[in-house]
Amino acid sequence: MNVRPASNDGKAFGYAALTIVFWSTVASAFALTLRHVGPFELLFYSSLFAMLLLGVIVLLSPKKTEFRRWTRRDFGLSAVLGLLNPFLYYLLLFEAYDRLPAQEALPLNFAWPIVLVLLSIIILRQKIGASSVLFLLVSFLGVIIIATRGAPLSMRFENPAGVGMALGSTVIWALYWIYSSKDERDSVCRLFCNFVFGVAYLLLFAAFNDGVAIPGLRGLAGTLYIATFEMALAFVCWLQALKLASNTAQVSSLIYITPFFSLLVIHYAVGEQIYSSTMIGLLLIIGGIVGQQWIERRKRAALQAQPDT
Repeated sequence: MNVRPASNDGKAFGYAALTIVFWSTVASAFALTLRHVGPFELLFYSSLFAMLLLGVIVLLSPKKTEFRRWTRRDFGLSAVLGLLNPFLYYLLLFEAYDRLPAQEALPLNFAWPIVLVLLSIIILRQKIGASSVLFLLVSFLGVIIIATRGAPLSMRFENPAGVGMALGSTVIWALYWIYSSKDERDSVCRLFCNFVFGVAYLLLFAAFNDGVAIPGLRGLAGTLYIATFEMALAFVCWLQALKLASNTAQVSSLIYITPFFSLLVIHYAVGEQIYSSTMIGLLLIIGGIVGQQWIERRKRAALQAQPDT
């Protein structure tokens, strides 16, 4: 078993902290930028900028020669993954942010690990116990509380289309996670190739629709910010944090701080008054996710503790 040196933990947590700062601001950036551009324009330009930035990162990396070893199957997989992310995932996500307050779209999208568990049952035939089901229900109760703004028994959604798109984005992201989890290619090279295909899909979509408008200076600045700190640089920093950490579970757990910081930024930058239902729902969603992952860690530890026969 490869154990990373603990001396790198300081750098790992530094990269993780930087990533959390980036990701804590992007929900507000979505909401503010959508005041100046439409969801499709936001997706097109942010994906284009992210592709260019990732291309520069790949060119400066020793991994740039990896593409020579890729097979047709590798590029075919990238074509599928690029359809899921960035094309479908961000298209649904930005449409959700265009319809919902940022404080609602953010935690609804954060429920994707629960959707991942459900899809793993369906696609990968994984089995879960009663405790896992209980934690799933806790997270879904949080989703309903947020979607109904604190009136779960009414089952009346303030914006059904927005809620549907936010939850739809979690399905797309969970599918992307499942199909990319066993991909052993370099992560940055793979992401760059995904964005190349994603931009190609966006160009085709624009060609068969109304084209793509050129936004003003504020809109372009917002898309550049999102491309950098949501789609490209933040991802590279997060990979570096996981690479350097001696205990990746400790670093990964820091991600649950992000939505709470995001709500603070949304309150002060976007000007939204944070609903109590948002906080309660978010706590339930994260509580369910943490509980589910705790059960999975216990199962893995029990399996590893079993003597070989």
